[in-house]
Amino acid sequence: MGYLYVAIAAALWGLLGPVTRIALDEGMDAVEVAVWRALLAAGIFAVHAVVIRRVRLERRDLPSVIAFGVVGVAGLLACYSRAVETGGAALAAILLYTAPVWVAVLSALFLGERMTGRKLLALAVATAGVAGIAATSGDGGIRLTPAALGWGLASGVAYALYYLFGKRYFDKYPTATLFIYALPVGAIAMLPMARWTHKTPAAWGALVFLAVVSTYLAYLFYSAGLRRVEATRASTVATVEPVVAAVAALLMWNERLSAAGYACAAVVLLGVLLMVGAGGERVDEPPHA
Repeated sequence: MGYLYVAIAAALWGLLGPVTRIALDEGMDAVEVAVWRALLAAGIFAVHAVVIRRVRLERRDLPSVIAFGVVGVAGLLACYSRAVETGGAALAAILLYTAPVWVAVLSALFLGERMTGRKLLALAVATAGVAGIAATSGDGGIRLTPAALGWGLASGVAYALYYLFGKRYFDKYPTATLFIYALPVGAIAMLPMARWTHKTPAAWGALVFLAVVSTYLAYLFYSAGLRRVEATRASTVATVEPVVAAVAALLMWNERLSAAGYACAAVVLLGVLLMVGAGGERVDEPPHA
């Protein structure tokens, strides 16, 4: 079930880029989109935390959660929104998934996860697929510029921190408890970079969708999955996100990959299947709400 939860979260995240483009096309600033996404989702998590009566953090954990809000939340949301703005939704999602490389290395260094040959093979296959899609993207609304590459890779590094943070704290706190602190901190950190604009009804609709579906629900599924499988395996399974993003971007915005690009997307899925086949840890306790 852990793999299924991560895959569902990745599919919901795959809609981030295409829906963010709606807000951008309505005249919103990319970082402003990220700020509103964080604030609206924080409000939903706050209601959730109050309902389950789990609002407080231990004082010793507060600095880590604040640091995660600044580096992980603000870094990911701002960089990813800029990546969509400069390179398109499909390419942004693809470059985001250099994250498994960083997760694999950092998990071995800091979480003590064993790096088996099967994991390395799965990681290499998924990464090759991601790189192949990037290499074959030259038209169809996909813009591989230095800015797009830089923002996309930076979002991948920030995304990797979610897995490392999650393995340490998701067993200790419900998801809602952590994100009622991390998301507002991230929003505050992004404020100096945001440019405020008039928002149309379509822009508000996109923001609400991003907050409810691609943030609140996605993080619930993601945290439930991460409690059941290793960080490296989870991050590799989540590479289904750029595939979902590429399909959604094609349907919504006519952002097209070449035939070779779609073949590379299939390679990404092969890497996911190899990682699932490597097995996972079993966790008998149910996830926190």
